[in-house]
Amino acid sequence: MRPALRVGTRGSALARWQTDRVRERLERAGYVTERIEIRTTGDEVQHVPLSQIGSRALFTRQIDDAMLEGRIDLAVHSLKDLPTTLPAGIALVAVPEREDPRDALVGRGPLRWGDVPQGAVLATSSLRRRAQLLHLRPDLIVRDVRGNVDTRLAKLQANAEWSGILLAVAGLVRLNLGERIGERLPPELMLPAPGQGALAVTARAGDAASAAAAASVHHPATAVAVAAERAFLRTLEGGCQVPVAALAERRAGGQLRLHGRVISLGGERAVEGSEVRTCATVAEADALGVALGERLLGQGAAAILADVRAETAPTVSEP
Repeated sequence: MRPALRVGTRGSALARWQTDRVRERLERAGYVTERIEIRTTGDEVQHVPLSQIGSRALFTRQIDDAMLEGRIDLAVHSLKDLPTTLPAGIALVAVPEREDPRDALVGRGPLRWGDVPQGAVLATSSLRRRAQLLHLRPDLIVRDVRGNVDTRLAKLQANAEWSGILLAVAGLVRLNLGERIGERLPPELMLPAPGQGALAVTARAGDAASAAAAASVHHPATAVAVAAERAFLRTLEGGCQVPVAALAERRAGGQLRLHGRVISLGGERAVEGSEVRTCATVAEADALGVALGERLLGQGAAAILADVRAETAPTVSEP
């Protein structure tokens, strides 16, 4: 009998849900699995905005350490939290099929974008969402909110002055909270984070058995799309806490359209564009992302990101 595959994850309800869906697929393929919960920097440091913590691997470093030390065999991450460059010895071995990548507007009751009042207060933990909100509506007041999905929903209820919060559609749907969504914001309005809605399964590089197991959950079309988004982000030298947005969507004839956007923190400046190419492989999608990233850097994204990095210098060291 094969030994159980130890699958590492964060301990939030959403992370456990995501990991258990991957485990179900592995077990249908004949593998025995065990879930191992690990607390990360992003879980430990809750009192400051994510952008002020001195690490790009806020939700992955401790899980990576467990893998390299042999305490787990696979790990399941939200792909948007996964750094574009992985630590030596760790490989991205599978990307399951993606959930809806859009952002959700959530109010106490039904709330649509067109009904958000002048000067309203909206809350988010994401610099990307904050920047796009202010770019669209400079009149808005944007507050920071940390915590898992349930915590953020509770904070919305507790803060009477807030009109709403922004969350990923995928997380709400996966936790059976889809009825809380007032509107799924179209990408033209609120472009999502690279990789949003997708999961990532990592393993030790060269671990053929673990990689073979992960292949049972892999979805090639999703892997190609997110490869373009992640290459765009990597080219901009961004992490999960920069105001960079991207979405790759499949078109007829095997073409992939990548739309990218970079916004200043206050929303005053934005550079965006799109690129369409035939992409059948991850390598071709990677080249698409690099091409769009380099084009936007030359059109002003480099200056915007330099200012962002100067304004968001870390104030808290990683524990």
